[in-house]
Amino acid sequence: MKVGIDSYCYHRYFGEVYPDQKAPEKDLTIDDFLAKAACFGAEAVSLETCFLPSLEPDFLKELKFKIDGYGFDRVFAWGHPDGLERGLNPEAFEEVKKLIPRAPLIGADVMRVTGSSLMFRHENHKEQLERLAKQFREMMPIANDAGVKLAVENHIDFTSDEILQLLEMVDDPNFGVNFDTGNFLRLLDDPVAGMEKLAPYVLATHCKDLVPDPTYNPRDWFFFAGVPVGQGWVDNQKLAELLAKAGYKGFLAVEIDHPHSAWQGYEDEAVSISVKKMKEIRDSIQY
Repeated sequence: MKVGIDSYCYHRYFGEVYPDQKAPEKDLTIDDFLAKAACFGAEAVSLETCFLPSLEPDFLKELKFKIDGYGFDRVFAWGHPDGLERGLNPEAFEEVKKLIPRAPLIGADVMRVTGSSLMFRHENHKEQLERLAKQFREMMPIANDAGVKLAVENHIDFTSDEILQLLEMVDDPNFGVNFDTGNFLRLLDDPVAGMEKLAPYVLATHCKDLVPDPTYNPRDWFFFAGVPVGQGWVDNQKLAELLAKAGYKGFLAVEIDHPHSAWQGYEDEAVSISVKKMKEIRDSIQY
């Protein structure tokens, strides 16, 4: 398994600054991000479409050329912040259908998608899953024609049992999971138990580590705040072992979303440590 970086690690530098964060002195370009990923020894990148300056074909083809130059594997990541908004945003539904055939333009055969988000986690889950399953079933012929697999993320919205239910409802071999190792914890759902159920369906990952941050309210999602891999409560070693046992073909993508207060403003350090640790984990696995 290769080790990569999701561009969301640098959301502050791409213009998304949380209320408790300071804006950076200088923003990043996508070229800057690719160079950083190479500098940190990443072997792959997951690119959030919301941070790309254009989604037009010519730009994406040029981007593929740049990614190829680094030799990175890649995932085309759609859905931040709220994805399909539990199946009730028709504009988002049309957008993702339009973008599915564009994933191959950057050389990606996996596209991360999100159906809901923490914003809707208190609404009726059964109704959300039914709406989303219908929409994903409509997307799959488009994806299959384009040679693209769709990987739905547990986006602080659904438990592992609910994600498994969604997979069964869509019932397509090219519809799988973008397994976020920290987001299940934020729902008080054991990530290891979740991986034991979902590993055969995982197409992409977000590998993060979390600890409670007492400077935040436990009702807030970022109470479980991001720290470098290996310094928190998430057993990424066991999770990677389960993926390897299941024959996972994708890469391990480091993601740090909301940093712990002790790590605010230290994205480079946190990402560098995480990439190194994920490589150690990968290299320790007995196949």
